Amino acid sequence: MILLKRKMYQDTIAAISTPLGEGGIGIVRLSGKEARTITEKVFKGKLSHRHLNYGHIIDPESDKVVDEVLVSYMAAPHTYTREDVIEINCHGGSMPLQQILQLVLRYGARLAQPGEFTLRAFLNGRIDLAQAESVLDIVRAKTQASLQVAMQGLEGHLSAAIKAIRTQLMSVLAYLTARIDFPEDEVEEQDILQPLNEALESLRQLIATADRGIIYRQGVRVAIVGRPNVGKSSLLNRLLRQDRAIVTPIPGTTRDTIEEVVNLKGVPFILVDTAGITRSKELVESLGIERSRRAIEQADIILLVIDISEPMIKADKEIIDLIADKAALVAANKCDLPQQAKLEKLPWEVVFTSALFGEGLDELEEKMVNLALGGKVSMSNALLVSNPRHKSLLERTERHLTQALSGIKMGMPDDFISIDLTSALNALGEITGETVPEELLETIFSHFCIGK
Repeated sequence: MILLKRKMYQDTIAAISTPLGEGGIGIVRLSGKEARTITEKVFKGKLSHRHLNYGHIIDPESDKVVDEVLVSYMAAPHTYTREDVIEINCHGGSMPLQQILQLVLRYGARLAQPGEFTLRAFLNGRIDLAQAESVLDIVRAKTQASLQVAMQGLEGHLSAAIKAIRTQLMSVLAYLTARIDFPEDEVEEQDILQPLNEALESLRQLIATADRGIIYRQGVRVAIVGRPNVGKSSLLNRLLRQDRAIVTPIPGTTRDTIEEVVNLKGVPFILVDTAGITRSKELVESLGIERSRRAIEQADIILLVIDISEPMIKADKEIIDLIADKAALVAANKCDLPQQAKLEKLPWEVVFTSALFGEGLDELEEKMVNLALGGKVSMSNALLVSNPRHKSLLERTERHLTQALSGIKMGMPDDFISIDLTSALNALGEITGETVPEELLETIFSHFCIGK
């Protein structure tokens, strides 16, 4: 990673830390040993530690006032980055923010890389890597439940669980290393099976939460599919509680996919309204249908909409064949009209709905959440693993630990057991950052915005 190899993280960095656009307040943040010195060159006012200081940002070259501001100065190490941190609170808007940023860059700061403030918090030991990743999850949280899961990570609950497992493994590894290094000395006998089995059980409990946690973090992608004019867009509007998609009696109104996020019992669902799937020679419509097919491939769940006021036709059956291997629910729409479609042979749960009058919507939402979470609907305070990277590393740790236990039962030499335990410890270290390679840090922090 360039920042680590050149030790550029020792520079003083600056960035706009609030979203671009108009707003009441905008913030330019600086971090580094020169943060105060640089700020004093452009700030006209008293700059006191741990106070909100009133004054003006001026351009020293022209002596013109750029903006009226409030400046907070926080001295190391009691800051987010454990460096001196300055936050300039100015009027929200692109011009004051950009002018203030350019001034502090002119007088010695460097523009921060994506996620560099949080990277410095990690490098300086304020947070570990799992907590750093949780910062991004908090920013991206789409529901209260996903925010709660992210806060568990930031508060260090996962890190504490990982640390407890690492302590057990390191204790056993230290014992085995002593027996290997000092074969002629009498090393007091220890029971290593119990701590290893306890560690394995703890790992499996964490892994068992991962699929559910990842759903809260990433959301569930739902493709709403069906032939034209069965009510897909009307159903989308009902689920969103707003008129997002255009609805007309004319078949084929939707020509492209439409994506919106809805919060159902704390689970973020990414709803994808698709063009009606049918055979068409019209270019724009056929392109929309092709995008619908891609949406089906990418979806976690299919919501198949069928107009039950009409007999099922060949187009319905072709769509059923297309989604045969997918997790799905059937919305038997237009249930306010006499039923003509026969649904008995469908392999999925059927919910009778009326997008026109809102009937069956509560049941449909409940079924969607149940399908997504495997029947576990309630959001408790229990620790959830929500990062796919963490899940993969926990599974790798489990494999190495299982191999170590098998080796012990087979009477394998201590050095063979130590290899698996060392690999298990390294995998856990990649979660919290003790053994993380620089390339992985670059990948993780590249997903952050500049200013965080």
